[in-house]
Amino acid sequence: MENLRFDFSDLHRHGRAFYEFLALRKKIFVDELKWDVPHNADVEMDQYDTPLAHYSVVMHEGRVIGGARAMATTATWGEHTYMLRDAYSGKLKHIPPHIMSVDIASPKVWECTRLVIASGIATQAERAECMRLIVDGLVDTVRRHGAEEMICLSSLHLMRALRQLGYQVDRLGATYQNAEDGRTYGVLRMPAEHSSQRRALTAAALPNQVDIRPLAASVGMGYRPQHAPAA
Repeated sequence: MENLRFDFSDLHRHGRAFYEFLALRKKIFVDELKWDVPHNADVEMDQYDTPLAHYSVVMHEGRVIGGARAMATTATWGEHTYMLRDAYSGKLKHIPPHIMSVDIASPKVWECTRLVIASGIATQAERAECMRLIVDGLVDTVRRHGAEEMICLSSLHLMRALRQLGYQVDRLGATYQNAEDGRTYGVLRMPAEHSSQRRALTAAALPNQVDIRPLAASVGMGYRPQHAPAA
């Protein structure tokens, strides 16, 4: 599996990846979950697929098998901002305003939406790996733009799946039941930190740390050991 990240300025470099992501969204959200969202016979695409959106998709054997979209909570395109803020303002008929307990608009917080994984992935391990690559790709994107936190509207099943991958996910505010697919949804939030597997790989790749205490003492740097953070 391979992660690709792009926005409107460079999506042409990845062939049909963006179109295949839209097609996968249509298959899952429209054909399977019966969501009332804009689509045609081939793809699903809504008012938040704009030049302000960024994408993280996963390729496997030459096709897109998963992906998601991210956008800053300061985004504005025409009459729309980002999905949860528009819901908070009463602009979206299928998402109740109370789902957001507070209005968020900060360059440090990005919203992630349209997370999807193909139904045909054979094993749970492969689905978990696909999920990890998508979300770690989102983390790379938002951190590159200076963000520190991510929020999303999602089924509560996603919170458990993300926690199993080592993401520090919590629920923000109330929940509601979607009348279209019968699932319970809530707003999730997490720091923009990678999965436990990605953090372990990064730590393993770092060179051995050199003990600087003797050097510090010899040049009068006043070295003081760092305290471990409280649990």
